[in-house]
Amino acid sequence: MPDGSAPAVFGELAEVVGGQWELFPSLPGPRLRAAARQAIGVPALTAADVRVERTWTDGDLHGEELSWTVGFGPRTRAYLLRPRDHGGPLPGVVALHCHAGMKWAGKEKIADGPEGPSDEVRRLRRDVYGGRAWAGELARRGFAVLAHDVLTWGSRRFALDVPEGEGGHADRYDRAAARHEHVVAKHCALLGTSFAGVVAGEDLAAAAYLRSRPDVGEVGCAGVSGGGLRAALLGAFDPRVRAVVVAAMVSTYPDLLAGGHVERHTWMFYPPGLARLGDWPDLVAARAPAPLMVQYALRDDLFPQAGMRRAHARVGERYRDAPGRYEAVFAPSPHCFDVPMQERAFGWLARELVSRPPSTGR
Repeated sequence: MPDGSAPAVFGELAEVVGGQWELFPSLPGPRLRAAARQAIGVPALTAADVRVERTWTDGDLHGEELSWTVGFGPRTRAYLLRPRDHGGPLPGVVALHCHAGMKWAGKEKIADGPEGPSDEVRRLRRDVYGGRAWAGELARRGFAVLAHDVLTWGSRRFALDVPEGEGGHADRYDRAAARHEHVVAKHCALLGTSFAGVVAGEDLAAAAYLRSRPDVGEVGCAGVSGGGLRAALLGAFDPRVRAVVVAAMVSTYPDLLAGGHVERHTWMFYPPGLARLGDWPDLVAARAPAPLMVQYALRDDLFPQAGMRRAHARVGERYRDAPGRYEAVFAPSPHCFDVPMQERAFGWLARELVSRPPSTGR
C-alpha cells in the first residue's frame, strides 16, 4: 500500500516539481537578495511620528519606551535600553523577539520595561533564554539595544475573541492567535506580500530608526528561532546592518521536508517563491562578505541535525572568499538561546561592531 503520510506525499511532489523547474538553485548573493525581496513582497515602511512615551532607570540601565507608526495597524511600541550614564555614541543592536507560540507579548520576551515580566514571560525566558532578559544584558555591555513589536505580537497584536478555558487571558489569547496565523498569511498573500515580507518591512523600519539616532553608531541585529528568522531577513535585505546573529533557525529546506519538520514552523519560514530562488541557508548567507554568526543548536528537535550540517556547508561556501567573516557555533543545546550562546554572541557583536573595520564588497 502506498505511504500516505505527509512527508512521503510531499517528498513525491518534490520529485515531480523538481523535474519541471529547478528547486533550491544557488543564485549569487546580490541577485538572490533582490529576487527574494521581490518574491517575498517586502513593503517599504518607515517608523514615522516617533514618540518617547516614558523613560526609566533600572540600576545601571536607562530605558525609553518609544512608539511609532508604520502606516497601518496599532502604533508599534519599543524599548530602547542603554547603559545609564554613558555619554557618547554606542554600537546599536536590533534585538528581535522570538515566535514561541506567544503573541500576547513581543518585546517583553527579551527586554524588561519598568513593570518587569509577567508570569507567562518568565516561563518563556526560563525555557528559551536561560532565564534572562537578554536585551538588557547586552545593553549593560555597552550597547544601545532596540526591542520592538511587529505585526501580530504585543502592541501589534489583533483584537481576537478569546474563548473561555484553562489558563490566564494571555495563554488563552496565544491559543487563539495560533489558529489565526493562517488568516494573516492569506491576507498578506492576497495583497501581493507575505507574513514574512510584512514583518521584514517592519524590522527594516526599526533598524533605520535606530541608525538615525545621533547616540548610535554601527548597527547589528540578533535573534533566536522566529527572531533568528527575522535577523536573517533583516541582514539579507539591509546592507547597512553590519553584523547579524541567527540562533537556532538554520537548516536546509529539503532536510526539513524529509524529516517531517515542516508543519512545526511558522508561516513566516515559508515565504512564497523562495524555493525557486535558493535554499534557506543561501538567503541567510546572501549578505556575504558582511559578518554573520549562525548558532546551530545540536539538540534542537525542530531542525534535523543533518539539515544543520548541510546548511553550514552551504553558508560556508558563500563565505569561501571572506575568511573570518562567518562564524559557526555548534552548541550542545536544545531549541534555545541560552546563557552560553548569548555570551558567545555578545562577544562576537562587540568585536564586529566596535573593533573590526567595516567589511566591503556588498
